[in-house]
Amino acid sequence: MTHPPAAPNYIEQQAGFLQSGDHLLLPDGNRSAEIQRVDVETDDFGTPAMVLATLTGGGGLRIAASSTVLIVGAAGTEEPTAAEAGSPLPSHEPAADAATDAAGSQSSVAGSLPAGVQGEDLPEEAAAPAVVVPPLPPVPPAASGPSEEDLALIPALEGTPESVVQAVAEAHPNSAGVLLLSERLAKGINTKSGSCLKDLSDLAQELFIILKDAESALAVADLLNVLPFDGNRGRWASVEASLALSSYICRQLGQEERAAVYEKFLRAPDAMETDPFKARINAKVRQRSLNEPNLYDKEIFRSMDNSNPDAEREWRLLRLEALLFLRAHGGSETIGAPELDRRIGNELESVRS
Repeated sequence: MTHPPAAPNYIEQQAGFLQSGDHLLLPDGNRSAEIQRVDVETDDFGTPAMVLATLTGGGGLRIAASSTVLIVGAAGTEEPTAAEAGSPLPSHEPAADAATDAAGSQSSVAGSLPAGVQGEDLPEEAAAPAVVVPPLPPVPPAASGPSEEDLALIPALEGTPESVVQAVAEAHPNSAGVLLLSERLAKGINTKSGSCLKDLSDLAQELFIILKDAESALAVADLLNVLPFDGNRGRWASVEASLALSSYICRQLGQEERAAVYEKFLRAPDAMETDPFKARINAKVRQRSLNEPNLYDKEIFRSMDNSNPDAEREWRLLRLEALLFLRAHGGSETIGAPELDRRIGNELESVRS
């Protein structure tokens, strides 16, 4: 008997607990989209206030942290029986458990034999099957930090991270964007906090893109640039954006070796896969994303048609971030480095005007 496809089963969840990989029901109530990245904005008292969910394929949502949303889940679903699944084992019982049960049965049979009787003396139907234990998958190497040789090309931190942010704020007392970000960061910089890393990355972009202060932008960005990849893609996104921005700034200043170090750090997670097959697949997926980047053309044109300069500026900032990421990779098979330099210059001019 053919069963119709089951409708998605949604479960309620507080927005503050959303994470990458969740499939969120969109505001129209008809479609869902996968969350690629989650950032949390806190209020002036440090309490989570706003969740910024970046969706796979482009776009994003702003959700109050205390709001209840619906995500695709498995709560309340019924598991198929062994006959329906076409499997000799129930769907909820892993094969490893079956192998363990077989091993337990074999040991119990052997333990009940009379003295002097070996397992091979048993009749064929009584002998338990041999248990084959599959090898463990290779363990990825631990993420290592930057080498001493690489760090030598990056100016050493003078003072504390908080003092660097404070100095930047004092240098730009009339910039509302710098003051807002620096006030949040002045409470303490925690490199394990995704929202803190996002604020540092945004501050570096504000300094270079809007205020054209390359030196201060690099000083702030270097607070992120020396952090190793720890396996958390959500936090790494802010470090990635900072490294791409720093690479571009250094190339504009003629500091090619320093720029190359930032690009090396940016590509470090790509070389962490130890399985050759998975590494080839990841390389193909990565190259495809470089060849077909999301540059937010539709969103920018829609904002222009609606005469919404604020929305257009936000989308152009996202496009600029994507272009800087491509430039840090040396371009792609579809967009070369010279063309990227031209496009980045155009976007900087558009955002700054």
